[in-house]
Amino acid sequence: MSSARRSALLGMRDAIPIFIPAIPFGIVIGITIAETDVPNLAGFLTGSLIFGGAAQLAVITLLAAGATGAAALAAALVVNLRHVMYSAALVPRFRTQPRWFRWLGPYVLIDQVFAMTSLRREDDDLAWRWYYLGAGLFFWTVWQATMAVGLLAGPAIPDGVQLEFAVPAMFIGLLVPGLTRRPAVVAAVVGAVTAAVLWEMPNRGGMLVGSLLGAVAGYVAEGRRT
Repeated sequence: MSSARRSALLGMRDAIPIFIPAIPFGIVIGITIAETDVPNLAGFLTGSLIFGGAAQLAVITLLAAGATGAAALAAALVVNLRHVMYSAALVPRFRTQPRWFRWLGPYVLIDQVFAMTSLRREDDDLAWRWYYLGAGLFFWTVWQATMAVGLLAGPAIPDGVQLEFAVPAMFIGLLVPGLTRRPAVVAAVVGAVTAAVLWEMPNRGGMLVGSLLGAVAGYVAEGRRT
């Protein structure tokens, strides 16, 4: 087995337990599509056009409420602003990769892929690239399948079943592996508490504010260590 294939399969394997908390979130997306006035096919295709659950949910709910396309796009950009921080953190890794990967790789840079690949500091360029692609392809494929399940079977779920816990559960699962240093713990706690307090902000703004305050808190904590 080639090194590239081995790394890709390892990325897929490692992605399985991290995706489990996102399964209810994907079902929520599917249910939301089915219950709004947004055409089912158009809503489903947002999973490919906007490969990011929180931004996708914001766009669907805003369009269903009668918002303009520009407003929905602006909301998606705000919700996904944390990806700018992800991109900045991975610049050293992307800088030494082939051009085709620098163009295509960012498409699957979601929270889970960042959490997984940012911890693999010892991989060489080839191993890291195919691990990243393996994880990203896995998440993209199963995300589409999970949305489809929610879209087709979601309406049959009893109204009393609450799936809103899916989003915080997913992010808790992402945080735990990286909490090995005090600044990371500080950033996680500040970000999580802020996002929880501001969870009702429009367009998932609490997640953005929590991300920004968490990053600032982690930076301050890092500075006090030096």
